[in-house]
Amino acid sequence: MDLDSYFEEFTRRDWQTLENGVVRIAVIGLGEFARKRALPSIQDTQFCEATVLVSGSPEKAAHLASTIDVDRVIDYEAFHAGEATEEYDAVYVATPPAFHREYAETAARLGKHILCEKPLAATPEEAEQMVDASIETGVDLMTAYRLRTEPAIRRMREAIRDGVIGDPVQIHGGFSTRLLDHIGTDSWRLDPDVAGGGALMDLGVYPLNTSRFLLDTDPVAVCAETTSTGPPFDRVDEHVAVQLTFPDGATASCTASFNAHPDSRLQVLGTDGQLLLRFPFGGDVSQEIVIEHGEMSTRYTGPPVDEVREEFDYFANCIRAETECECDGEEGMTDLQIIEAAYTAAETDARVSL
Repeated sequence: MDLDSYFEEFTRRDWQTLENGVVRIAVIGLGEFARKRALPSIQDTQFCEATVLVSGSPEKAAHLASTIDVDRVIDYEAFHAGEATEEYDAVYVATPPAFHREYAETAARLGKHILCEKPLAATPEEAEQMVDASIETGVDLMTAYRLRTEPAIRRMREAIRDGVIGDPVQIHGGFSTRLLDHIGTDSWRLDPDVAGGGALMDLGVYPLNTSRFLLDTDPVAVCAETTSTGPPFDRVDEHVAVQLTFPDGATASCTASFNAHPDSRLQVLGTDGQLLLRFPFGGDVSQEIVIEHGEMSTRYTGPPVDEVREEFDYFANCIRAETECECDGEEGMTDLQIIEAAYTAAETDARVSL
C-alpha cells in the first residue's frame, strides 16, 4: 500500500469544476472574525468579491470599506428593506447565532445565496426555518464548515474510504482555548440566548461535524457530560465531553473547553491503522498529518492552506457550477439536532437515541 500517494498534490481542489466567474458577496456582521479572517480571505479568492458591507454602525464600517476597496456600506434595516440588491449575488452571515435566521430568511426572500457561519442557528428549530426558506426560494444555503474544504481533512477522508486504516473504530477529537484571554465577560459567547450554548456549540461542533464528514454517516446515539466551575461560565458549558455512536458501532469522542490550555487534535483509529492530525480546528491547520497502516508509517508536513479562502471559493463553485454542496443547511441543522440531544443527555445522565 502506497501511503505516500495521499501526499501527492496534497492541496488539490478535488471539488473544483469552475474555471471562471465571480460571486459578489455582501458581508453581514463585522465582528473580529469577519474583519480579520473572512474579508482578507475573500480578497485572496479566485471566485469571490466582497462588494457590500452590512453593519449596525455604517459610519465605523465605512473606514473598513475604504481599506479593502468596498464601495457600498448599508445598515441592517436597509438590508432587510432590499437596498443594494443589485450589487451582490450572495451573503455571508457572520453575526452571532441567534441572529442568523433573520438575515438568512431575508437573503432567501431577496433571491440571494447564503453562506452562514456555524453553528447554523441558535436552535434546531431556527435552523429548520432557514433550510425551509432556502428550499422555498431556490437559493443555496451553505453552513460555514471550512474544515470540509481543508486539504488535510479531505485526504484523511480519502484514506478512510480506501480502507487504509481498515474499519474505523474510534475517533478522538478535541478543541480547547482560554476564552477569557480573548474576550470580556460580557461577550455574547457567554450568553446562551445569543450563542445557543457554550463550549459544545462554539468549539465542540468542529470535531462533531468532522467526525460525521470523515465517516460519511450520522450517529445513532449520544452520551454527554458538561461542566461549569462558576462565573462567568455559569450560564453556559465551560467544558464538555460528547460520545457519538455510529450505525456500525464506531464511536467518536468529541471534547471541547472554553477554559483550558489551547490545543486541538484529531485521531481516527481503525482495525489496521490510524490517522493523526495536530491542530486541525484552530483556523490554521499545520498539515502535520501521520498515516499508519500495520507496520508502515508516513508523515507529511506541508504548507498551510487558508481554509477560509477555500471555503468561499467552494461556495462560489457550488453556486456557479450548480454542484451539490457537501455542507448545506441540512448538515448544519443535523449538527444542531445532535447538540440538542447531547445537552439532554448531559442533563439526564442518560444515553439519548437519535
